[in-house]
Amino acid sequence: MNDGVPMRGTHGWLVVEKPGGITSAAAVARIKSLIGRRAKVGHAGTLDPMATGVLPVAIGEATKTVSFMMDAPKCYRFGVRWGEQRDTDDAEGAVIETSECRPAESAVADVLPSFVGRIEQVPPAYSALKVGGERAYALARQGRPPELAPRAVHIRSLTLTAADADGAEFEVQCGKGTYVRALARDIARAAGTVGYVSWLHRAAVGPFTDKDAIPLDKLVGLGHSLALAESLLPVDAVLADIPALLLTAREADRLRHGQPVPAPGAAPGRVRAVAGSRLVALAEVGAGRARPLRVFNM
Repeated sequence: MNDGVPMRGTHGWLVVEKPGGITSAAAVARIKSLIGRRAKVGHAGTLDPMATGVLPVAIGEATKTVSFMMDAPKCYRFGVRWGEQRDTDDAEGAVIETSECRPAESAVADVLPSFVGRIEQVPPAYSALKVGGERAYALARQGRPPELAPRAVHIRSLTLTAADADGAEFEVQCGKGTYVRALARDIARAAGTVGYVSWLHRAAVGPFTDKDAIPLDKLVGLGHSLALAESLLPVDAVLADIPALLLTAREADRLRHGQPVPAPGAAPGRVRAVAGSRLVALAEVGAGRARPLRVFNM
């Protein structure tokens, strides 16, 4: 483990392909061990331990942009097994209800439109939501599963990709706060049976997809080296949808020190202020001036 000074100039996004069987926090800890315990590291969007797929990891100044990734749309592929409901709503839980019903593919397809758009969803009892100061999963493990209130989530699309007598596979594009385990549970109920998530893979988070993802073991194999740094995507990779404001070197220096700079012709709203190819700050434009919201020191 690298216990010393973090790799100099290590700022950016690593798109990790998380394997099943470990937590997102454990995956991030393995990355952090490579670049130094004192490095700033964060991640966008926790994956369940059994889940695989895209886990964006922010390093250094990229941690200042994590909030943009938390709100980003996500794409999941998942399988649902009919006939059993489990207390965790996935394959790792205990069976709490069974059903002999095995819905036809057409019956499953017929219920999907009701899950597209803005829907109300009751989160799984085994979730990280807090109830009275305690995590819901902690209460559930104590035999006191909490009654969680429905929450509004947005499902952009939901597609049935495969089906057989015992289950079905889906792809969903969804917004912040969506629980795929709850979605699977509710699809099964709507189709006249019970079910649970048998496997789950996250294919995309915002601009990052499977094509960008590097297996965790491969990243660990790169070690504390230039090869690891070369795997980084730019800090502003998650800010591409925000208009750019071009600065002179003097304006960049002023903005870095918290001072507003002229922004003639720029539309009011948030901008990414850049000098040459370097990201300087996230700024707010109003009344013809840009004021820094978040400054990047790279």
